[in-house]
Amino acid sequence: MTSARHHFIDELAERFASHGAEPYGEAISQAEHALQCATLAERAGCSDSLVIAALLHDIGHLYEDPAFLDTQDLRHEEFGANLLRELLPESVWQPVRLHVAAKRYLCAVDQAYHASLSWASRQSLALQGGPFDARGAAAFLSAPYAQDAITLRRLDDLGKDPAMRTLELEHFFPLLGRMLRLDRHQASLRVAG
Repeated sequence: MTSARHHFIDELAERFASHGAEPYGEAISQAEHALQCATLAERAGCSDSLVIAALLHDIGHLYEDPAFLDTQDLRHEEFGANLLRELLPESVWQPVRLHVAAKRYLCAVDQAYHASLSWASRQSLALQGGPFDARGAAAFLSAPYAQDAITLRRLDDLGKDPAMRTLELEHFFPLLGRMLRLDRHQASLRVAG
């Protein structure tokens, strides 16, 4: 395992400790949200890649200045995907990259979904460009990992329960360690096969 991969789990634990307690517009903290999403993914029997994507989908927020969250789209999904791209298989970072696009897609095709969004998700949707038009929705659906991104988005929406009990961050470290050791080419072959 490269040095960067070796230190990623330590850095993640540090980021959760130093920035995870910060609010992000919901009734729970960023760390609680990440743990809820990953716990829900594991309980639903999602693939290992999707469990880790659920844990890390908002990792970009852990590097942002919270002062700008209500006024700018800092593209946390792109920052997070770029951070994870050299460390984890495409089956992890692509759904992370696409989870905001999945929200825009779902809002475009499902009025009930749009109506069910939390206030904070509606606010961020406006900053992120709003629902896709027909062309944007079609382009999203044709992207690799679009279906995983939709699943991740649904986990994202469910993972905002102040009363939910979750697994601890450390519970996910062995799985994350195995994913970090996967050769990206080998992981792509597994997904394609």
